Amino acid sequence: MSLLLSVHSASTWALVGLIWTIQCVHYPLFALVGAENFASYHQRHTTQITWIVAPLMLTELGSAAWLVIAGARDPWLLASLIPLAFNWLSTWRVQIPLHDRLAGGFEAQVHRRLVRSNGWRTASWTLRGILLLMVTG
Repeated sequence: MSLLLSVHSASTWALVGLIWTIQCVHYPLFALVGAENFASYHQRHTTQITWIVAPLMLTELGSAAWLVIAGARDPWLLASLIPLAFNWLSTWRVQIPLHDRLAGGFEAQVHRRLVRSNGWRTASWTLRGILLLMVTG
């Protein structure tokens, strides 16, 4: 397996682990913080998680682009680009706007939508990881 494919797969699997942690631990705990402390807690969570998520997502996207530009045509790799696009679209069009709403204070309905919609991203990143296992197999 090439170094580039190894970096790509490693960044994806790091994100799979991270998204499951966020889905099963972080987001559910938002409901327990309390209205008084939620805005500052949420701000801290968002800032700190971005330092982990952003480099991994950029590495995943950049290495995917590099692989395609370099001529990688494995069908499993190409199929994995669909959930990759979904994850970026969902992050920018759904997750970030929901976090922006929660930045002003806890809203139960917005929180439920964040958890529910993030479930789709969790499934999508898991699917990506599985598809890449088929490539690196």
